[in-house]
Amino acid sequence: MVDPAPDLTALTPVITDAEFAQFQGLLRDITGIHLTEFKKTLLVARLASRLRARQVRSFAEYYKLIRSPQEAGELQAAINHLTTNETYFFREPEHFQILKDFIAGLRPVPMPFRVWSAAASSGEEAYSIAMVLADVLGGSRWEVVGTDISTRVLDRARTGLYPLERNGGIPSDYLHRFCLKGQGAQDGMLLIGRQLRERVQFAHANLNGPLPDLGRFDVIFLRNILIYFQNDQKRKVVEAVLPKLHPHGLLIVGHSENLLGISDRVKLVRPTVYRVAGTL
Repeated sequence: MVDPAPDLTALTPVITDAEFAQFQGLLRDITGIHLTEFKKTLLVARLASRLRARQVRSFAEYYKLIRSPQEAGELQAAINHLTTNETYFFREPEHFQILKDFIAGLRPVPMPFRVWSAAASSGEEAYSIAMVLADVLGGSRWEVVGTDISTRVLDRARTGLYPLERNGGIPSDYLHRFCLKGQGAQDGMLLIGRQLRERVQFAHANLNGPLPDLGRFDVIFLRNILIYFQNDQKRKVVEAVLPKLHPHGLLIVGHSENLLGISDRVKLVRPTVYRVAGTL
């Protein structure tokens, strides 16, 4: 009697310390993100579905698979699963008031006024910025660019479609002016209005590698991403981002981040807000 083939979908993958170190190094080399030893369980949980999808029996086998030049798509899938995508509308809301005040203080406002959401995730930050710009600048020339290393979240961002319960951070005035309530097949969903979606572009970018030609920006939101990097990677990212910032512009990081000891090319304007050193 022949034993039945094992059901790979039912297997619970186990990762050794040596295998975890391989993935740890790979993620650091590609994205700059440092996975601590405490994230081993998280890595297993996030990649288990990819092992099942590709019908491989071990993390060692999966690592060998994604290192193959023929498996660039699977490598990107692994990165999509391993990168953190937590975000919501108007997160750290004082930064959006800072954006408003900055524009109000510009005489004249440069056109087109451009803002980069450098770790855009599924788009909530980029669309929050767009709502502020639409409110303050109206029909003037402005645009928002959102980038992320995860192609999966970028696909979601481009739709501008979100579960209705995620609208909690959106000011009620903006909610009525810039958002639509889904109907029919989109019942229970929130859709960003077309007038905003047309002003927001999303592109794939790895902050740890060569950046695409995005042009220059008046404000760059580099928020809640540097916390995942060690200091050498933080320096590399900031050095890559600064040439994209106009001399008069603002660089905004998250409340749990600062650039002290990371770059002498910026000066602190207020907590989490920086300008290029040597500018007014």
